Amino acid sequence: MKAFVRGLLARAYEVPKIQTKVSASFGCVTSPPPPEKGLENLTVADVLSTKDADVDTWISCRTNDTVSDAVKNMAKHNIGSLVVLKPGDQQYIAGIVTERDYMKKIIGAGRSSKLTKVGDVMTDESKLVTVSSGTNIIKAMQLMSENHIRHVPVIDGKIVGLISMVDVVRAIVDHQNGELKRLNEFIKGDYY
Repeated sequence: MKAFVRGLLARAYEVPKIQTKVSASFGCVTSPPPPEKGLENLTVADVLSTKDADVDTWISCRTNDTVSDAVKNMAKHNIGSLVVLKPGDQQYIAGIVTERDYMKKIIGAGRSSKLTKVGDVMTDESKLVTVSSGTNIIKAMQLMSENHIRHVPVIDGKIVGLISMVDVVRAIVDHQNGELKRLNEFIKGDYY
């Protein structure tokens, strides 16, 4: 996985060269349409906007919920983490609870998930790695890779979403596939 991420990061900063086309018969210079947004300008907000609009980009629980209920919620939605909200506040984050927290702090420690509260096993907000919606996706990927995490809350004063390593990799691969398609069209002469 680390080699894959390093390869993506290396390719992210390559800038394709686009040349202008001079038409000899008409004596005019034309240039291709403006390029798509480059990876250096692709943000977390762009990734969030590609997520299913009918589904929240994050699912939550409360600090006083049981770990058993939180894990059932993750299984129900086929996700690996839940945003943990502060009691009484709708969008103020207290932390995050993940499958890894469940495995290490409940199963590994021999604790009961039905008797343990999420607040006892979650990653607290003081230790939480977060990004803003304006964060570059390459930077978000680096943060996740360096901290060995797969899910990062998106905070703009309050929580606005959650992105995963899968979301970021998918955005980069989609961007590179689009760039490859545009370059192939350019080579074939179908660009105009």
